[in-house]
Amino acid sequence: MQTPNDAERTPTRFYRAAGGVVLDDAGRVLLLERDVERDGRLVHEVRLPKGHIEPGEDDRSAALREVCEESGYCDLDILADLGTQRTAFTFRGDHIVRDEHYFLMRVRRAEQRAPQAVHGEEALFRVRWAASLDEAARLLTFDSEREFVRRAARWLTGERS
Repeated sequence: MQTPNDAERTPTRFYRAAGGVVLDDAGRVLLLERDVERDGRLVHEVRLPKGHIEPGEDDRSAALREVCEESGYCDLDILADLGTQRTAFTFRGDHIVRDEHYFLMRVRRAEQRAPQAVHGEEALFRVRWAASLDEAARLLTFDSEREFVRRAARWLTGERS
């Protein structure tokens, strides 16, 4: 159990990330799966593609780059800006605060069957297509990502406030 004094000693890191809720022409949602060590145990995660925004990079470019790097799907159209949300969590003893900015994207037809090869750390992810936004929301590991799927659903049904 963490005491208030422990929390004061925990370093805080802040960064910005961008990613996408990516659909294909059939309305399926691109998800990424991996098994990763968390707190000394192996856990299964289902995520949306996203990652760090590099210095000098704008959010849209970062989101497109991260989706490409993590999934291999690179020929994408941005349909909508789904906004930003702040998340906070502990990872390897550090307190992390992250602003996440997501965009609703569509995979262009020619890219849907043949993603580019993925290399490096991103190769640990496996692409999984959820049949719908509802299924994606059920499968995702993290509440913060489920919120962006809900925002995408609202945008697609015309609730664009």
